[in-house]
Amino acid sequence: MKMIIRWFPGGDDSVTLEQIRQIPGVTGVAAMLSDIPVGEIWPLERLEALQKEVNTAGLELEVIESVNIHEDIKKGLPTRDRYIDNYIKTIENLSKINIKCLCYNFMPVMDWVRSELEFPLEDGSTAMAYDHNEILKLNPASIGEEMLGSSRGFTLPGWEPKRLKRMQEDIAFYQNMTAEQYWDNLKYFLNAVIPYAEKYDVKMAIHPDDPPFEIFGLPKVINNIENIRKFLSLNTSPYNGLTICTGSLGADLRNDIPAIIREFAAQGRIHFAHIRNVKHTSEKVFTESAHLSKCGDLDMYEIVKALKENGFNGYIRPDHGRMIWGEKARPGYGLYDRALGAAYLLGLWEAVEKMHSCKK
Repeated sequence: MKMIIRWFPGGDDSVTLEQIRQIPGVTGVAAMLSDIPVGEIWPLERLEALQKEVNTAGLELEVIESVNIHEDIKKGLPTRDRYIDNYIKTIENLSKINIKCLCYNFMPVMDWVRSELEFPLEDGSTAMAYDHNEILKLNPASIGEEMLGSSRGFTLPGWEPKRLKRMQEDIAFYQNMTAEQYWDNLKYFLNAVIPYAEKYDVKMAIHPDDPPFEIFGLPKVINNIENIRKFLSLNTSPYNGLTICTGSLGADLRNDIPAIIREFAAQGRIHFAHIRNVKHTSEKVFTESAHLSKCGDLDMYEIVKALKENGFNGYIRPDHGRMIWGEKARPGYGLYDRALGAAYLLGLWEAVEKMHSCKK
């Protein structure tokens, strides 16, 4: 297992590589080139420069999060083959800088959504929050505008201005698409891309829908254990795998996260784990919380234990943190709370590891 931190290059992050290097036990970062238009090839020279920057800081770059998938692929349009070819070329370029894991999602239109990015918590910190009823009162464009208005000037992956301009049109398109058609489009993508992921030794790790609830009639596919089983059956290669995001799946109280982990880690299909906690006030209303188990609804010990006991040997990052100690950063991606989360998760991993050593 390797503990890493998500980092945004190109001056688009308040957190520096030098600061990340000082977090005990953190060995690398997950990064992306957010300025490359969706669907275009990531140039090798840009990737080599990114690798050099990260390595010079004493950190590893083995995970990319993420190379976004062009909407034409998700829609199943005739133009999808060009964008799939570009995606394959990007995977080839990623392999040339020793990338081992590619986190991506297949969520239509919206990669993720929150009703608030700076929700005040009782302890004086702020965190991202989701209220389903509040979301449904808004039109998609206004959601994007509100989120970008609270982003402190940082980019929000999945909410790029170009994307916002087409959002209403894209949502309207999906109203006439069945769930099975969407699954077919996902299968088409996988069957085209996975053979090259195998060839170039880059494990594909799909991220769950965030949140897992239906919004504006958009399809949801990676949101529970049944759909994850269906997804993995579409292409049985071990290179077709998962990013387990405990916060995304945990937003639905019906999801048993340790059980999901036990099943798919034992199959070797979990390549990446985003670990964070959430605290519900009702079924579809929650705030993101500190990582500590008692701060939310998820049992972090059981989550880490399930990973360790079922052979997980991929990458973990502490997911979204609160804004604490006066920090001003991209919502969810400050330094302090994620550093606390990394230390906590590493402590749990060590405890589980030593517990098993004592039993031998």
